Amino acid sequence: MKKDINYINIVEPSIKEARKRRGAEVLIKNFILEPKYLNLGAGKKYMLKTYGCQGNLADSEKIAGILEMMGYVETNDELAADFVLFNTCAIRENAEERVFGEIGRFEKFRKKNPNMLIGICGCMPQEERTINKIKKTYPHINIVFGTHNIAELPKFLYNAIIEKQKTLEVLSIEGHIYEDVPVKRDHPKKAWVNIMFGCDEFCTYCIVPYTRGKERSRRPEAIIEEVKELAKLGYVEVTLLGQNVNAYGKDLKDINYTFADLLKDLNKIDIKRIRFTTSHPRDLDDATIDAMSLGGNIMPHLHLPVQSGNNRVLKKMNRKYTREEYLEKIKKLKEKVPGISITTDIIVAFPGETEEEFNDTLTLVDEVGYEGAYTFIYSPREGTPAATYENLLTDEEKHQRLNQLNERINDGFLKGRLRFEGHVVEVLVDGPSKNNPNMMTGYTPHNMLVNFEAPNAKVGDLVQVRIVKAYSWHLLGELVK
Repeated sequence: MKKDINYINIVEPSIKEARKRRGAEVLIKNFILEPKYLNLGAGKKYMLKTYGCQGNLADSEKIAGILEMMGYVETNDELAADFVLFNTCAIRENAEERVFGEIGRFEKFRKKNPNMLIGICGCMPQEERTINKIKKTYPHINIVFGTHNIAELPKFLYNAIIEKQKTLEVLSIEGHIYEDVPVKRDHPKKAWVNIMFGCDEFCTYCIVPYTRGKERSRRPEAIIEEVKELAKLGYVEVTLLGQNVNAYGKDLKDINYTFADLLKDLNKIDIKRIRFTTSHPRDLDDATIDAMSLGGNIMPHLHLPVQSGNNRVLKKMNRKYTREEYLEKIKKLKEKVPGISITTDIIVAFPGETEEEFNDTLTLVDEVGYEGAYTFIYSPREGTPAATYENLLTDEEKHQRLNQLNERINDGFLKGRLRFEGHVVEVLVDGPSKNNPNMMTGYTPHNMLVNFEAPNAKVGDLVQVRIVKAYSWHLLGELVK
C-alpha cells in the first residue's frame, strides 16, 4: 500500500451528511475565471472521458468550456494529453470498475509522459468507498472532486501545476447553482440545458440523492434566455435536463412557477424541438400533460421510468406511486398526446422480488406498450437502504428474468416502429451512419433512429423521410424530394 498521498485541501464525502436536507438557501453564483488561471493551459492538451447519464454529458461540456477558457486544447491522442479527467457515474458497480481499469491504464502512459495530470470527478468521488479506494490504490491521481465544485477546477489545476500539490475536495452539501459557466457543446445543432439539479426522491436503490444534492431549480428567466440564445445561434433541438424535471420550480419560494409553466413558455420560442429527461411518475401532473398536448416544438415522446409493475416492490423501492396511478397517467398521456411514444427504465431482481411480482412487471409492459426501455438487474449501491436488503435470487435467475423482460421490450421496440412504415416523418439529421458512411442518420419527433440516403443533407437539417422498412432498433427510410 502506498502511503504518501500528499493531498491538500482534503475534504472527503460523507453519506450521512449528503443524506441531510436542512433547507439551506440555494445560492446562485456566477462563474468568473480569475486572471491567474487564464493562460494556465496555454500549450497544453486535455482529454475528457465521460461516463453515465445526460447530466454527466452536460457537466463535461461545462468542464471542456472551462478548460478551453484556460487555454487548453482538446486531444484524442492518449499519449499527448497533459490532463486527463474522468467524469464518472455511480449508478452501477460495473461502470465504476471500468473507470478504475482506465485510470490504471493511463498511469502506464504517464511513464512516457511524466507531466501528465490525472483527475477524477463526478458521482463516483461522492461515495465514501470510492475515496477510500483512491487513497489506498490510486494515489497517483492528482485531482479528485465531486459534482458540487466543477467551477473550482481552475484552482485545482493551479495547485497541481504551479504548487505541485494534489487536491481531494468532495463536498457533501445540498448544493448551489452556477450560472455563466462556459460551455463547449458536443453537437452543433442539439444542446443540453440544465433546468434543475439534485434529487429529493430517495428511492431505496439509488445513490443519486447523495451524489447530486437536493432538488434546486434554476431561475426560469435564465433558462428561457439560454434557450433563446441557442435558437439565435442556430440550434434546432434542446433537451431539458434534471434528475427529476417534473419537480422543477417546487423549490422556488418567491414565485409560483412549475415545469408545466416552463414548457408553455418554451413552446413560444422559435426553436424547432424541445425534449426533456428524466421524469418521475409521482410528479407528472395534469398541468404538465396539458402542456405536452400543445405540440409544436414539444416532442411527442416521454421517458417515464416505472422500475417495477408490482405495488409491494414499488413501495419497497420508495417510488411513491402505485401501478394503478402510473397506468392512469399513461392513459391521460395517450389521450392528450395522440401517438405519443413512451419509453421507460425497469429494474429486475430487486431484493425480495418474487416470480409473481416479476410477472406483474411483464403484464404492465404489455399494457403500456412501451416503445423502448433501459432494463437492468438490480445493482446494490453502498450507503443506500436497499443494499442491506436480503436477495435470495441466484445470478442465473436474475439473468433469466432480464432476458424474459427484454424479449417483451424488444417486441415493443419493433411494434412501435412498424406503425411508421409507409409514413413520411420529419428527421433531424445527425450525420453519417457509423456503420455505413453512405447513409445518413437522424431522429424523428418520437425519438426513433432513422437511416436514409441523403448525400446533400447537412447536420441539423430537418428533412422529410418516407419510412420503407421498420426494424427493432431503427427505421430505414428514403428522402422525400
